[in-house]
Amino acid sequence: MEAEASPPVGSPPCFLWFQRPGVYKDEKGRIWVAVAVQINPSHRARGRGAPESTHEVSITVHLWQLPNQMPRPPSCLFVSGLPMKWELYPRRRYQGTDSRLWEIVDHGQVISTENLVLKRLPSGSH
Repeated sequence: MEAEASPPVGSPPCFLWFQRPGVYKDEKGRIWVAVAVQINPSHRARGRGAPESTHEVSITVHLWQLPNQMPRPPSCLFVSGLPMKWELYPRRRYQGTDSRLWEIVDHGQVISTENLVLKRLPSGSH
């Protein structure tokens, strides 16, 4: 069963800046916390007709916008694969400081908490 998209809440943040592991601040000073990080190995062919393949890790991060207070750091959460800054790009994507693109999978609101789900796109995605 597929999850339904959250109700719309307006535009996603233009920038998310690293504050400490798993915690970001947007251009309006709002705090965003990585509440879940999913890591899945993916297997894809290297080129057309090429027998070689690459193994690349797929990362999906769930961010929640919390009231303007610095939360305690997330415990036992793998956040080292996340960039120091995300910048909003066209086509519902962010670009990280590592030049990797992240697709906006969902941006909505659950009860009173705004949420943002980003999935890192494979290397070479434009």
